[in-house]
Amino acid sequence: MSNRFTARARRGMVALTVAAGLAVGVAGCGGGGGDDKKPDTPASASKESESNPSAQEGQSDEPLAELKGQDGLLLQITSAERDAGGFVTVNGTLKNDADEGVAVPAAVRGEETEIVRNGRSLGGATLVDSKGKKRYYVLRDTDGRPLTTTGFSTLKAGESLAVFMQFPAPPTDTTEVAFQLPTFASATITISG
Repeated sequence: MSNRFTARARRGMVALTVAAGLAVGVAGCGGGGGDDKKPDTPASASKESESNPSAQEGQSDEPLAELKGQDGLLLQITSAERDAGGFVTVNGTLKNDADEGVAVPAAVRGEETEIVRNGRSLGGATLVDSKGKKRYYVLRDTDGRPLTTTGFSTLKAGESLAVFMQFPAPPTDTTEVAFQLPTFASATITISG
């Protein structure tokens, strides 16, 4: 038992060290130029299994959209903000409105092999710009991990989970996009910023 705990603690420290190193590396990559296919990501997007309460600061009480999923799941989109780095971060709350625990369907992570191999996530989310006729997929880090909330599986009755997803930004004149997530209804949301 002691060896198992020690091994877990070591893995945790290694993961923490790697995450800190990535955050420092990303913070130092703010310069211009570079490859349009692999944009720099903000350090806050590299948080994998944590729900990020600070990602929802400054949001109004009224959600941008509510998407109904199966078995009583509800996704409330609370913000969709464009930043200067060329990203759109969508924040929201995933809630179980059912009277009993619900497993979040694996389908929400999408079907891309690279994302599937990284476990549960919201990697199947997309933004559709009908005006520009483009679909934007969740960004990934250099190891192929989706830049979304990860590491969840079930929600107890009434339980809520703060979630985020990060996408490449559509052109600045595009302010309305359709948000889609497998097993959930689609909704039109407004991008601010």
